[in-house]
Amino acid sequence: MDEALWRQVERLREWLDAETTPALADNVKLWRVLKIGEEFGEVSEALHGAMGANPRKGESHTWDDVNKELCDVIVTSMVALATCTPNAAGVLEERVRQLVDRVLPEGGEPADHARETPGSLTPIPR
Repeated sequence: MDEALWRQVERLREWLDAETTPALADNVKLWRVLKIGEEFGEVSEALHGAMGANPRKGESHTWDDVNKELCDVIVTSMVALATCTPNAAGVLEERVRQLVDRVLPEGGEPADHARETPGSLTPIPR
């Protein structure tokens, strides 16, 4: 992944570390991971609003709002990962490689199991 991006994530982590209240310091990993759930809720709210899914609120958000909130989930997850391991970039790169290799083996064609729906042997059409 881009080194400049991870430097920015590290700056955010360092700022959060410096601003963390002493009462939360012992559980900082826990709070950073839980923050991902809060951000996910904000994506859900934006998605509902963009789709007009709540008749009381109507179309209260845009797809730009959804994209922004998705970015917040990603950045929050990256900060949490950087809090949990000093090799966050390496851990993420390795995990992405594993996920890609699982569904796209060296030949480049998706593995048969990657096109199956859970609990079904019916392939998902491409």
